[in-house]
Amino acid sequence: MIEILKYLLVAIAAYLLGSFSTGILVANKLGHDIRSEGSKNTGASNALRVLGLKGGAIVFLGDFIKASIAVMIGHLLLGMNGAMVGGLCVVLGHNWPIFFGFKGGKGIACSAAIVLLTFWWQGLIAIVICLAVIYFTRYISLGSMTMLFIFFILVTITAGIWPFGLWAFVLLALGVWRHRANIERLKNGTENKIGQKAKA
Repeated sequence: MIEILKYLLVAIAAYLLGSFSTGILVANKLGHDIRSEGSKNTGASNALRVLGLKGGAIVFLGDFIKASIAVMIGHLLLGMNGAMVGGLCVVLGHNWPIFFGFKGGKGIACSAAIVLLTFWWQGLIAIVICLAVIYFTRYISLGSMTMLFIFFILVTITAGIWPFGLWAFVLLALGVWRHRANIERLKNGTENKIGQKAKA
């Protein structure tokens, strides 16, 4: 019973941490409503477009930190299983924040923290490949999904499908679901590249 309560505490705490929307708060401070500008997404990618490099970096760092805290709380209370629960729930909070009408980001900055703090070398490889994809294609969305896919493959190979590979697959599925509009634009050749204004 106590362990179940710990899992519940981790899940709620992580979700509420995720619901703290760095993008909205930073944008408001700088005189912008990020939900009505650019791609209207509250994550770091749209913050980069709307707020510039400095604003985008602050939003990325804030999202990275809140996910790190969620994972560490989970690990402190329940070890690796708690870290995984905290990771998933902070992404859920970031994507669908209770404080902001359940309209949030895509969870990539959060996921970057999660992959590094759970399976560090697999996560590091995935992030390096992500950055390479972004560098050569200039598509942040493609690099983001690539990171989650590579992480899923590496975790499954090195740690097994249950429970770790399945957990990594859920992270991947959440990322792909949030990028479904980007996937359509990638297929149509209309996806926004770094430096471009978001297309309507």
